This record gives sequence, structure tokens and C-alpha cells, in this order.
Amino acid sequence: MRRIVPVIALTFVLASCAAPRETTPAPVAAAPPAVVTAPQPPEAGAVIGMTAGDLFAHFGPPALQVREGGSLKLQFRSPTCVLDAYLYPAPGGGGARVTHVDARLPSGVDTNSAACAAHLDRRS
Repeated sequence: MRRIVPVIALTFVLASCAAPRETTPAPVAAAPPAVVTAPQPPEAGAVIGMTAGDLFAHFGPPALQVREGGSLKLQFRSPTCVLDAYLYPAPGGGGARVTHVDARLPSGVDTNSAACAAHLDRRS
């Protein structure tokens, strides 16, 4: 037993003198910075972001107008397509703006909303 104790003690002393392993941390991929842009005016044919006044100027009076609480659905029709624009109040005020659009053919089949809006646009 006397011989084992010094051997164990010597083992701990030598272990504590050993050079620590150098480890390099794995590179961490930085997430790209979030890009925050100011709201842009709608491009030609785009309806998202328009106000009710903008819609009236582009498409004339709606064929259907449904108000639910603070939201508003405006429907514009032609023989070619039907466009539903959903307006919701902007956070912090500033009036209701279009946040969602649905477009369909008179048969009920979904269609491209930008193409339908371009077809309905009275200014063209």
C-alpha cells in the first residue's frame, strides 16, 4: 500500500503538468442582417398596399363591398376575372390598406392576381 500511494500521487502531479490541449472553436456562420425596407408604392398591377381610394382610382366602383369590424373586402368584376381585395387597418393608424388579394375566373378557377388587376385597371 505504501508504494501505491506515491505512484498515484505522482500520476496526479504529472497529469496536472501536462500541457492543455488547444482546441479551436468551430466557426459560427453569422446570419445575414435583416433587411428592413420602407413600404414602397405599388408597382403596376400590384394591389398590395393600396388604399380604398387607390383601388377606386384604378378599378372604379366595386361590385361588392363587405365591412367586418375594421376590415373591408372590395370586389371588382369584369367578364374576364374577379378580384377580391382585403383591406385591414395599418398598425398605428394611417388607414386601411390591402394586405391580401384573391383573383379568379368567372368559372371560379384561381388566376393570377396581377394579370387580373392589369385587366381591370381603367387607367390603361
